[in-house]
Amino acid sequence: MELNMLSAISPIDGRYGDVLKDLRRFFSECSLIKYRLLVEIRWLQFLANLSDIKELPKLDAKTNQFLDNWIQHFSINEAKKIKAIEKTTHHDVKAVEYFLKEVLQKNTQDRSRPVPTEFVHFACTSEDINNTAYALILNDFRKDILLKNISSLIALIQKLAKQFAQISMLSRTHGQPATPTTLGKEFANFVHRLNRQKEQIEAIHIMAKFNGAVGNYNAHVAAYPNIAWDKINQKFIERLGLNFSSHTTQIAPHDDIAELSHAMMRFNTILIDFCRDIWGYISLNYFDQKVDKKTVGSSTMPHKINPIHFENAEGNLGLSNALFQHFANKLPISRFQRDLSDSTVLRNVGVAFAHSILSYQSIEKGLNQLTPNLECISKDLNDHWEILAEPIQTVMRKHGIEQAYEKLKTFTRGKKITQQMLHQFIDQLDLPKPVKLELKNLTPKNYLGLAVQLSK
Repeated sequence: MELNMLSAISPIDGRYGDVLKDLRRFFSECSLIKYRLLVEIRWLQFLANLSDIKELPKLDAKTNQFLDNWIQHFSINEAKKIKAIEKTTHHDVKAVEYFLKEVLQKNTQDRSRPVPTEFVHFACTSEDINNTAYALILNDFRKDILLKNISSLIALIQKLAKQFAQISMLSRTHGQPATPTTLGKEFANFVHRLNRQKEQIEAIHIMAKFNGAVGNYNAHVAAYPNIAWDKINQKFIERLGLNFSSHTTQIAPHDDIAELSHAMMRFNTILIDFCRDIWGYISLNYFDQKVDKKTVGSSTMPHKINPIHFENAEGNLGLSNALFQHFANKLPISRFQRDLSDSTVLRNVGVAFAHSILSYQSIEKGLNQLTPNLECISKDLNDHWEILAEPIQTVMRKHGIEQAYEKLKTFTRGKKITQQMLHQFIDQLDLPKPVKLELKNLTPKNYLGLAVQLSK
C-alpha cells in the first residue's frame, strides 16, 4: 500500500499529519540525517581552523560556503542519496561520512589544495555525531516549537483568568459544595503551576559529548598528543550552542533528556488536571460551548455538544507522558560502555513531543469555544447558602462564642439552608449589631476573600 496520510500506521503521520507537519523538520529521518551532516561539516570546519593540525589546511571561503550551502539547502533528495549509501554500509552515520567525502572530492578535485577528506569524521565515533545531532534537534525544537506552543497556551489561560476574575463560582471539595471562589481564580491556579514547569523546561541544559570511542580521546591523542583535546572539543560543542558532557562512556548518558522528560511530564500532568476540571465544569453547565452547525456530537443523540477537545487532549497527554516516562527510565541506562538500545528509543522522542503539541493545540481550540453560563453559575451559588457557615463560625470564634463550629454543624449539616434561615440564626447570636449586619451582608456571591485579586 502506498504510504500517505490514510495509510500511515501512526496517527501522528496520518490523521494528525497536517497539524503536526512543522515537527517533521526536527524529528523525521530526513531531519536526523541533515543534523548529522551538519555536525560532520561543523567538525571539519572547526578542525581546519586548528593551527596544530597542519595536515588539514584552513578552508578557503569558497569551500566553507560550499559546505554551508549543503546544510542550508539540504533536501529529501540528498537524504535519499545517503539512505542509498546506507544500504551498502548498513550503518547510518558511516553513510553520512561517505556522502560528505564524495561531495568534497567532486568540489575540490580541480583545486591545487584539495580538502583531505580523511579528516571528515576524524577521531569520531558514530555516537559523537548522533548524540550531538539529537541535542541540536532538541535544542532547536524547544526554542522554535515547544516553548512557543507552551507560552501560547499559558497566555490564553492567563487571559481567561483575568477575564473571568470577578465571576463568582461555587467551589467543590470532595465533590461537595464548598467555599466560593471565582472562575478566574481557578484558571489562575493553573497559570501559576504551568509557569513554574515552563521555567524548568526552558532552563534544562541540553548536553552533548564529543570524546571518542569510549570517552577518553584515545584516537585524538594517538594522532595529536600535544593538543588539549578535552578543552578543544568542549569549545566545539559550546560553539554549537550546547552544553558539554566531559565524562562519558561511548554514549552520552542522556541524563538531560531524562530531566527534560520529567519536566514535560509534570507540565502535561498539570494539563490533564486542567482538562478534567474544565470537562467537569462543562458537565455542570458552567460553560456553554459554541455551536458549529455542521459538526455532529453524537451519531444517535442530535442534541449533544461533546467536550471533545479536552478529551482528545487528555488522551494525547497520557500517551506523551507514557513515552516520556520510558525515556527517563531507559535512556540513562546502558550496559558497560554502550549498547544500542538507546538508539532505538531515541528515534521515538519526536512522537512524545508530537502528542504533547497536539494536546496543547486541542486545549486552545476547546477554550476558544467556551462561554461562561452566568445564569447557571449564579443559580448554583444561590442554592447553597449553607456555605456561609464557615465565615459565621469564624467570626463567632473571634468574639469568644463557645462551640461555634459545633453550633453551625448542627444548624447546617445535611439541610437545605435559605438566606432567611441564616439571618434568623445570626439574629440570635450574642454579637454586636454592626458585626451581625456585616454577616448578613455576606452572600455566596460576595464571600470571595482575595479571589479576585489573585485572579489578576
